[in-house]
Amino acid sequence: MDIKELFKSEIQVINIGLNNFKESLDRAGFKSVNVDWSPPEGGDIEILELLEKFETIKTKIDVYKANEEAVNRVLFSKPKLVGMAKAIDVIPGMKKNMILHAGPPITWERMCGPMKGAIFGAIFFEGLAKNEREAEEMIKNGEIEFSPCHNHQAVGPMAGVISPNMSVYIVENETYGNKAFSPLNDEGVVKSLRMGAYTPEVIERLKWMEQNFYPAIDKAIRYLGSIDLKAIIAQALHMGDEGHSRHKASTSLLFRILAPAIVKTTKDSCLAEQILKSIDVNDFTFLNLSMAAAKVSLDAARNIYGSTMVVAMARNGVEFGIQISGLGDEWFTAKAEIPTNALYFGKFTKEVANPDIGDSSITETYGLGAFALACSPTFIQFVKGTVNDAIYKTQMMYEITLKENNVYQIPFLNFRGTPTGIDIKLVLEKGIVPFIDTAIAHKEPNIGIIGAGFAQAPFEVFKKAMTAYIQRYSYI
Repeated sequence: MDIKELFKSEIQVINIGLNNFKESLDRAGFKSVNVDWSPPEGGDIEILELLEKFETIKTKIDVYKANEEAVNRVLFSKPKLVGMAKAIDVIPGMKKNMILHAGPPITWERMCGPMKGAIFGAIFFEGLAKNEREAEEMIKNGEIEFSPCHNHQAVGPMAGVISPNMSVYIVENETYGNKAFSPLNDEGVVKSLRMGAYTPEVIERLKWMEQNFYPAIDKAIRYLGSIDLKAIIAQALHMGDEGHSRHKASTSLLFRILAPAIVKTTKDSCLAEQILKSIDVNDFTFLNLSMAAAKVSLDAARNIYGSTMVVAMARNGVEFGIQISGLGDEWFTAKAEIPTNALYFGKFTKEVANPDIGDSSITETYGLGAFALACSPTFIQFVKGTVNDAIYKTQMMYEITLKENNVYQIPFLNFRGTPTGIDIKLVLEKGIVPFIDTAIAHKEPNIGIIGAGFAQAPFEVFKKAMTAYIQRYSYI
């Protein structure tokens, strides 16, 4: 439009930031609109300096290209379930005296109650001790070695404990050839190992799974050749799952694939019936597979030079940690918080809740869970939220991610792809941190799940990661 023409038309004012100016214009009779804007992280000078240094690095490194490579590796990964095995036989670096746990590295002395409970359970399952006193003595004598699941291409929900003789799923990335591992889900009862319980019933169920469930499922998977996990997740999102806290649809889809193969390959019909019932009553059967699918896809995006994309978010019940594609295997950590907006069961309250725990936030890192919450009005209702809350949370996550998923779609958002590829630069710039769906464990061992709700990643970990990124790439 010619500038002369502009003044012939009605002038409208666009106000940016503080609404007070718009209100004054309104009172004076001028038409105006307000744009809700605030400076990055509220104008925090330290963050602004980090972002300024980052802009300098961008003149030397093609960060856009690096992130394009990283996020595309996630989007084009094809996770497939190819079999099962004992952890000691397949997990890289696993040792006979090693127990893997969720989240960043942590010592026995600093571990939270539910993680210590799960480790007692693993020691009892392995037959290494008869009671807590013997188990703790072994640990204090240095006879047990601890290591994060993530350091061994593995992930585990809540306490995330995997011991050498536990059975694990093997998930292979058909596109890039890497593998990931996750334990079986021992849900089905309120008390479970992953929630820090180690009662005789919990150990008995683990033994039943080792001796019956694992061999039968492994035979069925190998009879089928492989199971396409990406196809199941994509369908399940259309059926009301969000891929982290609701797995009713994905478990049902898995059941439909596995059932004929189990009947075909399990000679004992009573055992086949028990195994099918075990899957049928446990809606969280698919959770561990969803996590392994996320892990194998995100691991393919590790170590992309210059990338600022997050490849892991995990919690050990004491600290929240993240890893960045362009920064190797280094963890950036901050204190884990007790989940907010939570629903507590029965008599339980926030006062007895353990801080955020588990590797299951790998699903949010992958673009599922709270990032796909708009898919699951049923789950948001369960934690006393509204459909608008779910849509809002998902829309917020588009602000801090690099792309929309090319396969995982959200019907409520006109089949828009789920937000995928968290960028630490966008987190700092927008001042928005990732939301995470999560279960809540009692802070004491041997009690179990007490609620569910939402957690937020601490802003501090992204700040630490950007500081390290600038130190790493400033000398280029």
